[in-house]
Amino acid sequence: MWWFQQGLSFLPVALVVWSAASFIFSYITAIILHHVDPLVPYISDTGTIPPERCLFGIMLNISAFMGMATMYVRYKQVHALNPEKSKITKLNKIGLTLGLMSCFGLCIIANFQKCILYYIHVIGACLTFGIGAVYMLVQTVLSYLMQPEVHSKDIFWIRLTVLLWCCSSIASMFISSVVLYSGLYGTNLVQKLHWDPQERGYTAHIISTASEWSLAFSFLSFFLTYIRDFQKVSLRAVVSLHGRTLYNTPQSFMNDEQTLLVAGSI
Repeated sequence: MWWFQQGLSFLPVALVVWSAASFIFSYITAIILHHVDPLVPYISDTGTIPPERCLFGIMLNISAFMGMATMYVRYKQVHALNPEKSKITKLNKIGLTLGLMSCFGLCIIANFQKCILYYIHVIGACLTFGIGAVYMLVQTVLSYLMQPEVHSKDIFWIRLTVLLWCCSSIASMFISSVVLYSGLYGTNLVQKLHWDPQERGYTAHIISTASEWSLAFSFLSFFLTYIRDFQKVSLRAVVSLHGRTLYNTPQSFMNDEQTLLVAGSI
């Protein structure tokens, strides 16, 4: 059995690979069609003009769905491993809520393009990466609280390192974006897709775009730390049949048959 076939480890792998592909494919399409500059454009700029906008939107919507599935499995795993620890249980529920909010923000990014509905797009980005960073913080704290009984200290330090990478990218992007859009380098820069290296504000633009790419991949990298944990997880669904048809049946014919769909345990 290959490593990605063990448990549900394929889920975070699929999330990271698919999400990275959504960025890269839309970037390649936008470059080929000369819609953006080859040197580090904003990720959102590569999903602004058709046809890459269509590809970008549908792939990110699927990423949001896989993200919700991954975060829910993580929630169920932590709950199963720590059923009687109230502090961990509360943090776990908070983490799930934050994770679902982050995935909802990704849907907003996918469906409200930067150059068309800028402020809604920014709200989606804040939900995805801002709330997402808090989600990463909660999961890192959970990793700290669950060591060494559940896993080793190494995974805590790895998640803490990725979290610091994410936070530094957020800080760099925020500062450079504030400088870029402060009005010192012109107006209506949101609609600008092509930059000349000789233009004023080009350095701030490059720092901002590079920080955005760094932020996106730091966020995705965090889910790679779930692979080993998910190798020890499988899910099962149980269906209770209260009748042999889908229509109303007399009480005497009802039963509590249970059909196991997927075998497994945590």
